[in-house]
Amino acid sequence: MHTERYLVVGGEYSCLDFKTLKSDPQVFGPFDTHAEARTAWRQVSDRTKASATAKFAITSEHLDMPDAPA
Repeated sequence: MHTERYLVVGGEYSCLDFKTLKSDPQVFGPFDTHAEARTAWRQVSDRTKASATAKFAITSEHLDMPDAPA
């Protein structure tokens, strides 16, 4: 069985090139749907919009789960 989960990741970066985080990344999720992840992304983005060096993105992970025994 194949499933996909979504995460929102990011944080406050040291400068506008967005290559180095100031601290550990913030991770929200996992979410079962992209719509749920987008809602979380919008909330955290709204909270941090005053900071030019804050950036968050939605990413996904693909999980291959073994089929349940019959």
